[in-house]
Amino acid sequence: MNGNPGDGFSTSGAESGRAKEQECRPLPRIIDLTLTLRPGMRGVACEPKFNFREHGWNAQTLHLYSHCGTHIDAPTHSEAGDRTIDEVPLAQCMGPAWLVKLDGIAPRTLITVADLGGIATRFAPGDSLILRTGWSAFVDEAKWRDELPRVSLELARWCVEHRVKLLGVEPPSVADVNDLPELIRIHQTLLGGGVLPVEGLTNLEAIRQEKVFFAALPLKPLRGDGSPVRAFAIEGGQWSTF
Repeated sequence: MNGNPGDGFSTSGAESGRAKEQECRPLPRIIDLTLTLRPGMRGVACEPKFNFREHGWNAQTLHLYSHCGTHIDAPTHSEAGDRTIDEVPLAQCMGPAWLVKLDGIAPRTLITVADLGGIATRFAPGDSLILRTGWSAFVDEAKWRDELPRVSLELARWCVEHRVKLLGVEPPSVADVNDLPELIRIHQTLLGGGVLPVEGLTNLEAIRQEKVFFAALPLKPLRGDGSPVRAFAIEGGQWSTF
């Protein structure tokens, strides 16, 4: 028996080993993947409401488009179902995700299943995908919206067949926003098949691991068709063994 005699407490060698293992385990690393909402951004406006000097506190009134900045789509966004964002369970907005590295991709490229590489064979139903294209570097340029690389119909159908939970992308949309038939087709395929697009991600270059814990947590507007989110990834610690 370990411990002091008579103190009624003992620590086995196994318990001691587990404690040391926990001490040596690296702390989780949290990576913010969210665009900062700021005046001048498409769909974002704010105005002063109260100030500390006159009222005793500072506060602003925010006017937000439901798909501004980093955001998530609900099925009602493209009439692909009846579920609104306030009805989407939080469990559907988080979980293990694979990082697909597509750095240097050309403008307007259609992303296909072949671009997933070996991830396609290791993917488990219920996992998510994050497509890193580097496109968030153009967030203040017209090309961010008008020349975006987008998800092919083949890949959208693959995501549905393999029960992808979240499909994260850096551009403001998974489809060409200037091609209405494509926009509707891709969104209805994904959302109608249970895949939630998370659009407008940033800082993906900070992710070091191929697989992370990914979350995109929406606001809860009643009957909302989507919402801005705080998106983040977690590496290391207990999250590396999920």
